[in-house]
Amino acid sequence: MGLTKVIENIFRRYLPSPFTIAVLLTVLTIVLALLFTENTSDKNHLFAIFSYWENGIWNSGLLVFAYQMMLILVLGHVLVLSKPMERLILGITKLVKNTSNAAVLVALPTMLVAFFNWGLGLIFGAILARKVGEYAHANNIPINYPLIGASGYVGLMVWHGGISGSAPIKVAEEGHLADLMAGVSNLELAHQLPETLSTSLTVFSSWNITLFLMVVIAISVLVYFLGKKAEPQNLELKEYKFQTIDKKDIKGAEKLDYSRTAATFFGVLILFTFLIQYLPALKTLNITPNMLNFFMLGLAIVLHGSFKSFLVAVEEAIGDTAGILIQFPLYFGIMGIMASSGMITGISDFFVSISNTTTLPIFTFFSAGLVNIFVPSGGGQWAIQGPLVLESSLQLGVSLPKAVMALAYGDQITNMLQPFWALPLLGITKLKAKEILPYTLLFMLVGSSIYILGLLLF
Repeated sequence: MGLTKVIENIFRRYLPSPFTIAVLLTVLTIVLALLFTENTSDKNHLFAIFSYWENGIWNSGLLVFAYQMMLILVLGHVLVLSKPMERLILGITKLVKNTSNAAVLVALPTMLVAFFNWGLGLIFGAILARKVGEYAHANNIPINYPLIGASGYVGLMVWHGGISGSAPIKVAEEGHLADLMAGVSNLELAHQLPETLSTSLTVFSSWNITLFLMVVIAISVLVYFLGKKAEPQNLELKEYKFQTIDKKDIKGAEKLDYSRTAATFFGVLILFTFLIQYLPALKTLNITPNMLNFFMLGLAIVLHGSFKSFLVAVEEAIGDTAGILIQFPLYFGIMGIMASSGMITGISDFFVSISNTTTLPIFTFFSAGLVNIFVPSGGGQWAIQGPLVLESSLQLGVSLPKAVMALAYGDQITNMLQPFWALPLLGITKLKAKEILPYTLLFMLVGSSIYILGLLLF
């Protein structure tokens, strides 16, 4: 546990805010491009780099991607705040008997939910952990609450390999691979790219499902035995209240806002359209961000039972996108510099020079994990690192689906070390980062072992 204390102190002293990190990385990228790339235009080299930066920030395709990712987070949060999800969470808490079974009751469903949607899993795990703590306190059940909180965060180490993972669902979109690789100078390699990489080859591949199940089982077993050894703590928690809607003095057209019939009709209409529009893609398991968000929009409206309840939940959830909203364009600017200046090609050539078909996925895993510590955004990381991974894979003949998932695994696993995405959980559970880090670091070690083994065997 002493090591985690040292790491926490380092983070607190030397790691600035995520926005400041994005700014520093932008400046660093400009300097590196100025020093290590050649002027490819008639403009002054520095001015050319500034132009690449500005073009990257306002890249229309990437801005659409940013909005898609924000909707995934918001709609996932909105779903958790619905009454059916409230009943599910409260039903699970009634099964709590001790720290061991409480940790499993939190970790297992959190990982399963996060595989479907990372935003849903993040908030679901946080609220479930809080409610488990409240139930244990109310019924005099001694538990180790930090372990329960850490178990509620574990969904963030499986999300990128799931249905809402930024990299696998974006490569399934028509035109995304071509847009992402637009800055690659080697046209022969660019022509080798397929139009899409279906999620049947990535998220729903037999090897990815196998690794996911291995992680779910291993972490569930781990938290159970950690619960056996963890010392119970005194716990006092006020009740975390789900949203309530005041229906007093409703008049005239305002009744539509509270009408279950109107909300159900519109939500079902969305779901019906979803089936008509996307049935062929569903048959081939080719999930895209638009499909996922369209389905969650309809489902959220149905589950909330009124437009008013849905909108109140949206207002509560929208705050989680504030940091993402402003950081995505900065990372797209970094990508614009790297792609247009030739940095991507240079870095790709370096990876190829030290790698072979077997080791490239492992190098990708570790590099993605390292980058995630400083760039805690799967979408932003894919925008920057994706072209490098794809070009290196094409040069060495590595399976593109495997390369994409290697990046996804590396990105998600160091969320257990980087507490940025834990902020909503810490706010809901009233825990501190230093309290959950000793456990999440163990989760990271176990998960890393499984993913590395999988990349070597499959």
